[in-house]
Amino acid sequence: MKIKAGYVNGNVHKMIKKKRCKKRANRTQADPMGLQRLFVSCREVFKGPGTVPCSSDVQKMCHILDCITPEDVGLCKDLPFFKPKSRARGTSRVAYTTIYQCKNFSMCIFFLPPTGVIPLHNHPGMTVFSKLLLGTVHIKAYDWADPTDSDNSVGPNQPRLAKLKADNVFTAPCDTSVLYPTSGGNIHSFKAITPCAILDVLGPPYSNEDGRDCSYYRDTPCTSLSSGETTLSNEEGISYGLLEEIEMPVDSLMEGIEYMGPQVLDSS
Repeated sequence: MKIKAGYVNGNVHKMIKKKRCKKRANRTQADPMGLQRLFVSCREVFKGPGTVPCSSDVQKMCHILDCITPEDVGLCKDLPFFKPKSRARGTSRVAYTTIYQCKNFSMCIFFLPPTGVIPLHNHPGMTVFSKLLLGTVHIKAYDWADPTDSDNSVGPNQPRLAKLKADNVFTAPCDTSVLYPTSGGNIHSFKAITPCAILDVLGPPYSNEDGRDCSYYRDTPCTSLSSGETTLSNEEGISYGLLEEIEMPVDSLMEGIEYMGPQVLDSS
């Protein structure tokens, strides 16, 4: 999605400072090699634009990400951002930090304050692994009902039919979610219920030059193609929506902050 770098309130910036949380007997300890294993796997799995990881590689990535903890990227629940009562007033914008990016993939973390929203947006030609590190978030996701139709096949501002893939609340820790270029919920949104941290691995990353720009959508529930036409599907439990492409919402701009957690070793 389109992002904008900028200054972030100090309270938010502290969430990724290199500092040890007070040790407790039940505290999860950081795996010093956890992030490096993820990075090495990304180098092996993502082959560049136009490719999708095979099922065994997807399983490998999910296994590694399922084991990643907040501490592995320099976070813990005791940081001010994740304590609503101690957070400074007025810190309501979503923030992001990039751990690593190259032409084949990117690794980044998104920080959502309570009620913070990342609007419905797509990931053209991408495979995305999403890991909720901390907090509780509502995720809504769609796939195009007919993925063979290109975005150019519909007129400007013409709604396009999409199948609802997820409309649920998730609380960390939970399994890694995977979305593919044409399946798995490629078009999705996040709405934070509590302060959240979400680790995203995208392959390949967004690139305006290569035609992988981010589009935003407004969704409307749908039960039939149009008045007088037959029902969309006889499958029980299947829901649809009409997605209309919109301009990037003004409140979707994000603050960029420097990543100061554990670093990856790039030997290339």
